[in-house]
Amino acid sequence: MKPFTVLDALVAPLDRANVDTDAIIPKQFLKSIKRSGFGPNLFDEWRYLDVGQPGQDNSKRPLNTDFVLNQPRYQGAQVLLTRDNFGCGSSREHAPWALEDYGFRAIIGTSFADIFFNNCFKNGVLPIVLFAEEVDELFSQCEATEGYQLKVDLAAQTVTRPDGKVIAFDVDAFRKECMLNGWDDIGLTLRHADKIRAFEDARRAKHPYYFA
Repeated sequence: MKPFTVLDALVAPLDRANVDTDAIIPKQFLKSIKRSGFGPNLFDEWRYLDVGQPGQDNSKRPLNTDFVLNQPRYQGAQVLLTRDNFGCGSSREHAPWALEDYGFRAIIGTSFADIFFNNCFKNGVLPIVLFAEEVDELFSQCEATEGYQLKVDLAAQTVTRPDGKVIAFDVDAFRKECMLNGWDDIGLTLRHADKIRAFEDARRAKHPYYFA
């Protein structure tokens, strides 16, 4: 996965609580185990006015112009601002896949569902928990200011607002190290590729009949 160091990016405000994973990526799109290709169907039932199906040409579907991601001022946003209990519901890993594929690198809210929270770190999306008062202020500023951007510095564990106010956030040290270096579970294993290869070579030499 891509390393996460410093992100200075446009913010999109999704002012909803209890957004479940079926809303993030509806169940009919869970037919692939590839991590790519889910972005066009992120929040599908809210973005479009019809019922989406796999293989549809999304460019020809009618858009819900009231939905935040369809508004011109939020195009290209990489930070999603949301409310309580984001990512609740089923444990589908496709939810962070869809968010990352759309272009989101960080999600800021007051709380996240546990499994979704863990899956985000494993897929290059940084979930940031802030106090309700801090999130309220971000929503107010974002909605009042077109082109509203935040600077997220993972190493410093800070979110910096356009007015210069710096907000600190907590993150587990191991998860932080993995994101800074771009290590998912496979990447962590491949750090020991030389030792794994040496073990397999020795095993093959000692027990060649295993590989016959």
